[in-house]
Amino acid sequence: MKLNIAILPGDGIGPEIIGQALEVTKTVCKKFGHELIYKHALVGACAIDETGSPYPDATHELCMQSDAVLFGAIGSPKYDNDPSATVRPEQGLLAMRKKLGLYANIRPVTTFKSLIHKSPLRSNLIDGADFMCIRELTGGLYFGRPQGRSEDGQTAYDTCVYTREEIERIVKLAYEYAMKRRKKLTVVDKANILATSRLWREVAQDIAKKYPEVETDFLFVDNAAMRMIQWPKSFDVIVTENMFGDILTDEGSVITGSLGMLPSASIGVYTSVFEPIHGSYPQAAGKNIANPLATILSAAMMLEYAFGLKEEARLIREAVNASIEIGIVTEDIAGEGSKAYKTSEVGEYIVNYISQK
Repeated sequence: MKLNIAILPGDGIGPEIIGQALEVTKTVCKKFGHELIYKHALVGACAIDETGSPYPDATHELCMQSDAVLFGAIGSPKYDNDPSATVRPEQGLLAMRKKLGLYANIRPVTTFKSLIHKSPLRSNLIDGADFMCIRELTGGLYFGRPQGRSEDGQTAYDTCVYTREEIERIVKLAYEYAMKRRKKLTVVDKANILATSRLWREVAQDIAKKYPEVETDFLFVDNAAMRMIQWPKSFDVIVTENMFGDILTDEGSVITGSLGMLPSASIGVYTSVFEPIHGSYPQAAGKNIANPLATILSAAMMLEYAFGLKEEARLIREAVNASIEIGIVTEDIAGEGSKAYKTSEVGEYIVNYISQK
């Protein structure tokens, strides 16, 4: 099989973690006889410095021509600490989402037995938790118009807007994922208060009739937030709107015990983007200490969901689990008194595991 991917390392630790994920991808492709074609492009602060744009036209063209995008992280203190900056790295992420039609963010939340002690939650609550959050990315409060402030500046307003088409698109996607998993879907809304949530529930109820094999339940977002902590093992697939999803996916990240362990995918109309959920961590840039596992797991998601290569993805996850089990991990998840390995050493172990398996 021919795999054509765009590589967008981005800022901070992005180049280091993407470098390891790319080596793992190369190794898997070689092992299974796939042809890997890839090109690098700029995005974020490094793109502003070189071209003046956080998401240059050349980067967009490469993404459009690729079957998938492997993306690192964006963000730089240089721009965070400059209130006068008119162009910011984060605008590149929003532009990429909009231009590529990235409408669904998918975050699996899984636990690793050897890392359960890292979570602030009791081990008996989270051991065996395995669910997927699907967040709508293009509508809701973050994109609704009108938006602004009154003339005297004392009143501000945002508008939450959703169309039936936007809701149908992501709810159908969520049902497809539920069909591939344990056939349970939880639709999260605030239908007792919000008109947009009532439309979400109405659309979801219509679509549910087409998937009788899937058990569907509806939860208000406040109840869902509570249950995610009290009973995370009760979830299989969760689908929700943009802002609710933004909050719930970050809440879900504490279940694993480390942000450095969580991959994600953004499914698009033109192509899909695979990335770790953590940021650019500029304080660690260039020090070879950043955890590459979330990015390597994002590469596994890319192989499975963009190319249908389930066995290849399974082998990567097996190698990641093996590295955790024997303690070849970076400082963020190394146990007290245990040796912390470098980013490159973790990557090398996983590459060797895959090669020798």
